[in-house]
Amino acid sequence: MTTGTSQSATAQTGTAQTGTSTLDDEELEALRDTVREVCADAGGTTAVRELDESGRGYDERLWRVLAQEVGLAGLGLPEPYGVGGLAELAVVCEELGRVLAPVPFLGSTVLAGQVLARCGPLATTALKDVAEGRVHALAVADADGVWRPEGLAVTAHPAVNGWRLTGMSPFVLDGTGATGFVVAATGPDGVDVFTVAAGAPGVTAQPTPCLDLSRSQAMLLLDDTPAIRVTVGGTGAAAVTEGLDLALVALSAEQLGGAQACLDMTVAYTCERTQFGRAIGSFQAVKHRCADMLLQVETARSAVLRGVAVEDDPPALAEAAAVAQSWCCEAYTWVAEETVQLHGGIGFTWEHDAHLYFRRAVADAALLGGSAHHREQLARLLGW
Repeated sequence: MTTGTSQSATAQTGTAQTGTSTLDDEELEALRDTVREVCADAGGTTAVRELDESGRGYDERLWRVLAQEVGLAGLGLPEPYGVGGLAELAVVCEELGRVLAPVPFLGSTVLAGQVLARCGPLATTALKDVAEGRVHALAVADADGVWRPEGLAVTAHPAVNGWRLTGMSPFVLDGTGATGFVVAATGPDGVDVFTVAAGAPGVTAQPTPCLDLSRSQAMLLLDDTPAIRVTVGGTGAAAVTEGLDLALVALSAEQLGGAQACLDMTVAYTCERTQFGRAIGSFQAVKHRCADMLLQVETARSAVLRGVAVEDDPPALAEAAAVAQSWCCEAYTWVAEETVQLHGGIGFTWEHDAHLYFRRAVADAALLGGSAHHREQLARLLGW
């Protein structure tokens, strides 16, 4: 497949302002079609099965095509490093989630990139690297896997030639194949954001076993590691919080794509599989379960669209992000479970794709905090 038909994501979006979509519906669908075609050429879920578990944790060839030839690595980043906004990010995440594409788009462009985008001019070098496809991983989680400034286990202290970091950060998505890390650490002024090179002294990205076979996680260990501070005066917490609000909507879009794929394969199977001389999809009980799956998927779609619609209103985005993630992580998991069940015996086999989607659904549900955590966040935002 050649990407000349759509040029690149950045070419399509022209001179968009940071965080604002400039594509109309037709152009967004063209972007969707391009990503879908590239992923199809990569073999769909075949790319997951062929992923080398001893390597970088992602499909380097597919990422090179998507990041550089299609231009997705800089999507949603500030000019001049990237263009576009949440609408574009959501479309791409949905399509990547549909085929479980083993690429670091969510970890590097969305998570690390969106936090860096809110760190100011000191993050220029790191943003340029992310936009060029060099993978950066976000390390901000506490021991429970959620973002709480008071729960950070990494500390920062000034040194003769800059800053040094010491501590541990778990649940670092795409950490095993990253060339750099975006780390939140507690320093003399409060929480700030720092960048760390993967090859710096004292850095260990320890692979963490993960249920999801399509991407890697790591525990980041830092021992008096040199770092570059990209926020000042304890402003890092705000940068991380704002970046994660947008990332939660993008993650919800990824979950929507996976749930839609599960629904599609289940409907197709129930129309083909026969029992007692008729397709099992003609039985009323199966119809009801498929209808319930559709309801979950379409409600998830509404939650994602709401998040995209309020992108430029930070308080509304925070609320919409909490709603989207609290719903979508449960919807995806439930739909994936139904997919396994409605496929009968074949749904439990290694050879079928159903378990790959179930693995992604469960892993995604815990990635930035489970549904209970996001409901607590929503209650806090609403003053309950």
